[in-house]
Amino acid sequence: MSSDNDEFIEANTEHRYTVTAADLPLSCPMPGMKRWNSHPRVYLPIEDTGEAGCPYCGAHYILAPETKG
Repeated sequence: MSSDNDEFIEANTEHRYTVTAADLPLSCPMPGMKRWNSHPRVYLPIEDTGEAGCPYCGAHYILAPETKG
């Protein structure tokens, strides 16, 4: 039996995340992460380059190719 919490992404356990237009504006931690308050929320500019890194936890975000443009 799974709980509703199984749907969330574990924050600070992975360091690479692919995001889409639905995730913009991009913040880290993202709202769908279990530990969404694990560090201060920071908004990351990803639209221009397609990549962004979090200065707090080192997570690396990549914008899905269909989102760039």
